[in-house]
Amino acid sequence: MLVSRLIKIFTSLRLTVILLAFAIVLVFIGTLAQVDEGLYNAQARYFRQWVVLGLDLFGHKIPLILPGGYLIGTLLLINLLAAHIYRFQLSVKKIGIQLTHLGVILLLVGQLVTDMMSRETQMRLVEGETKSYSESPRNYELIFTSEENPNEEEVVSISDKLLARGGEIQNAHLPFTIRVKSFWKNSEPSFRAPMMQNGPPLTTNGVAANFDFHPAAEIKTMDDKNAPTALIEIAGANGSLGDWIVSDWTTDGTMILELEQSYAPQMGADMTKKIVGDLTQPQSVVVGGKKFAFALRPEQVYHPFSLTLLKATHSIYTGTDIPKDFRSRVRLQNSQSGENREVEISMNHPLRYAGLTFYQYQMDASEAAREAGRAPSSVLQVVRNPSWLTPYLGCALVAAGLVTQFMFHLVGFISKRKTK
Repeated sequence: MLVSRLIKIFTSLRLTVILLAFAIVLVFIGTLAQVDEGLYNAQARYFRQWVVLGLDLFGHKIPLILPGGYLIGTLLLINLLAAHIYRFQLSVKKIGIQLTHLGVILLLVGQLVTDMMSRETQMRLVEGETKSYSESPRNYELIFTSEENPNEEEVVSISDKLLARGGEIQNAHLPFTIRVKSFWKNSEPSFRAPMMQNGPPLTTNGVAANFDFHPAAEIKTMDDKNAPTALIEIAGANGSLGDWIVSDWTTDGTMILELEQSYAPQMGADMTKKIVGDLTQPQSVVVGGKKFAFALRPEQVYHPFSLTLLKATHSIYTGTDIPKDFRSRVRLQNSQSGENREVEISMNHPLRYAGLTFYQYQMDASEAAREAGRAPSSVLQVVRNPSWLTPYLGCALVAAGLVTQFMFHLVGFISKRKTK
């Protein structure tokens, strides 16, 4: 019968060996791919997929199909559950094996849930600044904002994935069409200095009147980030409203700080301030008597509470420039619960609150930063992981199962020695 055959297949030890062999191959290929594709791209392509269609290794395309991480993990879970149900009997002597299997099952399920549901964002704060949202380090959004009344702002968000596809984008909440003419996953800006031989601007509207933007090689390292840019046309019912440049360089605090640091030594503080002001100028269009401001920014996640950075502390080992400790003193305020308290977040002491974990990630509060006139700032890594306890529970069950099974065998062995 078909059911009997399926049971035989999924309870087979041979299936376990085959899946583990595929897992070893996938880990090996995925590790090599990180050299060309970077950590996050390799994870997404090989481990966060059901099927891997084609490989890219050392600059060569290999037409090979492999099971992805999701498929291997799911089949291993089914194999373990089926073998557990049909082969192992519940008895006191087997309790250690049962606990060990239960722990492994919990680890597999927890990892799958973590991979599919966890989310990492970042919150960058300057001393004295308050924020109730965090930003994605890799995902971006084109937003259009309009004010229906002074106390209410309407925000329409368009994912960078839609921009990357190109073509026309329409939204029921927007009275115009967006035509994506170019999209660069990473870009570099250059100031259109009056005395330099600049070519014609991409468009004379908004930020493009003072800045050129060029495509740049995609960054794949963990410590740096891409800055996407798009050339879009906004078309209303009566025709085109012009071409516009939208770029992460105009809104991302980290990228703007990086640009300030590169311009300041050459052009001085005043000129740098003017250049950054031209770069970050708001852009907007008026359609039907209604003003729509727009910008490309890191995707934002809003929280029902706020954090205010009170003090950023960057200490180093005496006589060196080696970091010793990073600490952020923040004020946590939640109007819904009435909370208003101060919390200190350091490298090994995160803040856990409302299902989120805030880790100390980066900091710009050194003596060199203060001498350069930069306000002390801190970056917190914000992690939402609904199954963060499962690895601890799974490992505890596996350890308990192995110890229990070992003790049963040890007691049995000692009892046999005594009878002899």
